[in-house]
Formats: sequence, structure tokens, C-alpha cells
Amino acid sequence: MSLVAQVKKLKEERNAVILAHNYQVPEVQDVADFVGDSLGLSMQATRVEADVIVFCGVDFMAESAKVLNPSKTVLLPEIDAQCPMAAMLGVEGLIELKRKHPGAEVVGYVNTSAATKAEMDVCCTSSNAVKVVSSLRSERVIFVPDENLGKWVQRTVQDKEMILWPGFCPTHNSVTPAQVLKEKRLHPKAKVVAHPECRPEVLDLADAVKSTEGMIKFVKETPSKEYIIVTEQELLHRLKKEAPDKKFHSIPGMICPNMKRINLRSVLSSLEGMRHEVTLPEEVMRRARLPLERMMAIGRGD
Repeated sequence: MSLVAQVKKLKEERNAVILAHNYQVPEVQDVADFVGDSLGLSMQATRVEADVIVFCGVDFMAESAKVLNPSKTVLLPEIDAQCPMAAMLGVEGLIELKRKHPGAEVVGYVNTSAATKAEMDVCCTSSNAVKVVSSLRSERVIFVPDENLGKWVQRTVQDKEMILWPGFCPTHNSVTPAQVLKEKRLHPKAKVVAHPECRPEVLDLADAVKSTEGMIKFVKETPSKEYIIVTEQELLHRLKKEAPDKKFHSIPGMICPNMKRINLRSVLSSLEGMRHEVTLPEEVMRRARLPLERMMAIGRGD
């Protein structure tokens, strides 16, 4: 029996559902019940009736699924699939930042631990960060931990003072304007679509700045036939499936090694032994749930 067949068989036996992020390897995306971005998968996690959620992504995503589904078993196939950006902001750091800026509302990127989310007012993703910040009453906003995303939000939401944390995604932050310009020279007819986790000088070269789901929507609705996609390379797998009549180019080296830790064998192993179950303190789950629910209530942005 093939690996795919074994995974599907065991998934049914365990009454499990497989959620996969857009940055997962193609074989994992293809076996998943749902593929999407952080917001989409967070929302999907609350709708599934399965007993077990196998979250093919990184640690903070599986934690969020557990927070939103405290009675379900949530499995992370590889325990070392951790997000470097999430690790750049600890609970103590956020508490100290709040102490220095009393009265400021805290917006936290979903790329954070559950314990850190428990100290936030509302979460956001790259797809709705502008919408979330715009919805706040406070004129001062603590935005953590992605400085690049915070700077992008500040360009649009100019009536608020943004207090930023110096965190970043190593994969997106590593991209340089020179790399984008090289691809533009190689593909002069291509539209450049960049993720807001990239540096400001890279975003300045883009025709559109979008989350991963936003990128999919943009290329399907835009008449151009060729695109340079400035985000993790595995998004191209889904783009090619959903827009087969269009051509896509990636930036060489845009790979998240932590997302790549998960493969079909680790998904099967996780289901077989119910390995790497996500557990969180009750108090953390209770407090982290509200900012996540507020994020989902606000919904997607542009």
C-alpha cells in the first residue's frame, strides 16, 4: 500500500482531518483535507467535526488549532517544526513592552506562541493586519512581532502610532531588491506579487503586496499571464493547480526549512502513534482564545 493510501486509511480510522499550510511540500498539500494560510486554517479548524486534527505547519499554528478546539486532539507531525519569528518574542518581552506603553492596544501577528497571544488584545494575519489595526479605537498600537509587516500596515493606517518589535521571518527578510530586479529582467512581462513579511525596499518593487491567499486570489482575477511570486516557494504548487493557464516564477532560495520538516512519512507516523500531541495550560488557552476569535470575527482584508 502506498504512503498516500496508508495516510488516508489511518486518517479515517482515527476520525482525523489533515490541515496543511500553503508552504508545505506538495505531497503533504495533496493529501490534506484543507490547504490554506494561517487565517483560513484557523477558521477551518473550528468547523471540522473530526476527533483529531493533524496540523501540517509550524508550532504556533498547531497551538492555535488547540486553543480554538480545546476538546480535540491536535497533532504536530514534527515537534521540531518551529517558527523562528514566533521564537523572537517571548511573554516577558511583550509584558515589558506593554509596561512601557500603557494604554496602547496590542495587535499580535498570529505567528506567535499561545502563551504570548494570551497577553494580546487581538491577533491578525498578513491578510487582515491592516483591517485589524484600522478597527482599533486606540491611537497607539503595539504591533508584534513582525517589524516588516508592521511597517507595511503603517503605510496604510497613518492615523495611529505603531510601536514595533524587531522580529522577522528569516525566509522573507532574506530577499533583496537585487534578487527581485534580476527576476524582473529575466521575466519583463511578469507582475511582481510580494508577501508583506518582506523588507520595505522589496515591497516597493512589487505590483501587489498580498498574503498567500491574497496572491492566489490576485493571480486568478488579474488578466496578466505571468507572475514573479515573492514568498515561500511551495505556494507555486497551489498556484499552478488553481491557475493552470498562467506562468509563475519564484525567488531562488525562498525556502522555510522548518515547514520542510514535515513529509508524508511523518504525517503517517504521527497518526500511527498519535505522536506530538499539542498540550497547553487551561489558563493560556482561555486567554489566548479571545484575541484569536476577534481576529476571525474581523475576517479577511483586501
